Amino acid sequence: MSDFYSGYTRLKFDRPVPRVLRIALNTPTKLNLMDSELHREVGDIWKDVERDDTVSAVILTGNDKAFSAGGDLKRHKELPDFDQRMRSMNEARNIVYNMINFPKPIVTAIRGWAVGAGLACALLGDITIAAKNANLRDGHAKLGVAAGDHAAMIWPLLCGMAKTKYYLLLCETITGEEAERIGLVSMAVDESELDDKALDIASRLAQSSPTAMRLIKSSMNNWFRQAGPVFDNSLALEFLSFFGPDYKEGRAAVLEKRPANYYPESQG
Repeated sequence: MSDFYSGYTRLKFDRPVPRVLRIALNTPTKLNLMDSELHREVGDIWKDVERDDTVSAVILTGNDKAFSAGGDLKRHKELPDFDQRMRSMNEARNIVYNMINFPKPIVTAIRGWAVGAGLACALLGDITIAAKNANLRDGHAKLGVAAGDHAAMIWPLLCGMAKTKYYLLLCETITGEEAERIGLVSMAVDESELDDKALDIASRLAQSSPTAMRLIKSSMNNWFRQAGPVFDNSLALEFLSFFGPDYKEGRAAVLEKRPANYYPESQG
């Protein structure tokens, strides 16, 4: 494997066919939770793959249990301080903009849970393939914070404003099959067919004109870029709300597996 990738600890790499690089999100946690190392690496990796002239297409996937079920709420006993939050916000921005600006085609293969930042990575692929039994969810509202890591930018373009608000406000889980029906992903297949389908599509893309791939992506992703101010605002609001009382209660409720109480009797 190229020295481009030797420093990564939370990403696994292989080359299943010539000119296709497969990148697997991989953490030693249940449901492939996105720890701080993975959060940083999945934003940084795209610059290195862009410089690798032996790669024409990328498959982004998870492990055999999950794509990634998002951030690990148990990671910190105390809430991170301001500087940590600002670093994390910059990493979240890098994930979104570096995937959008990456000039080579990305195929995402989604199995198991894809939540939060994991869902952002899953949906930012150019061709997104979900197992029919996959579970996709944007859970920000359940934590008492704004949906800021990608959804305000791309969900309305993919599935429309009405569906976007329904799923973001209620934190409803979407199966891969339902995600295909509403246009959130490119296609849904049986889980047993997921890896082969992703490889078939990535192989075809890798044999295509690199100029065409780069220019079509550049043009089409202007739809995302013009929504950049929407994303920047939502990201800032998300990180601002991490310092509020609703996040403290929402996070505690999730960890304690109980309903959140945002309206205690003492507040009327």
